[in-house]
Amino acid sequence: MRRAHTALKTGTWDTTQRAGTVTLSYLERHRRRLRLVTDQGWPLLLDLAKAMLLGEGDGLQLDEAGIVEVKAANEALLEIRAGTAGLARLAYHLGNRHLPIQLLPDALLIRDDHVIADMVRGLGGEARAVNVPFVPEAGAYAGGHDHSSGFEDE
Repeated sequence: MRRAHTALKTGTWDTTQRAGTVTLSYLERHRRRLRLVTDQGWPLLLDLAKAMLLGEGDGLQLDEAGIVEVKAANEALLEIRAGTAGLARLAYHLGNRHLPIQLLPDALLIRDDHVIADMVRGLGGEARAVNVPFVPEAGAYAGGHDHSSGFEDE
């Protein structure tokens, strides 16, 4: 089985080295170790040093040679629009529930959840089912954070 040991961010790897592609859901793209099957049908072991969120177009460096490109899979999502509620108000209520959210210019995308859809409609918003790739905001602490003040004597 081929093994991918390093993730390469979009734009940092040579696309002529592409050995294949793998299409993954949002949850599958946030892993450290996982057995995958590429879009070409061959098995692949994702074996990173630490868990990370893989983005659309990122590359997975193979042990032997080549890079597998990551594609974001279509997923069952809710597209949320303001209706009479105001998009900022809806975003506040969704964020208060710590849901992953993808921000669009005039809408929000979240993973499909009938309870949340009812809440949005109850607040005056609109929610409709869509099937598109999910690429939510990474969050303020996605790259980790440091509680130190920067002073060496701490």
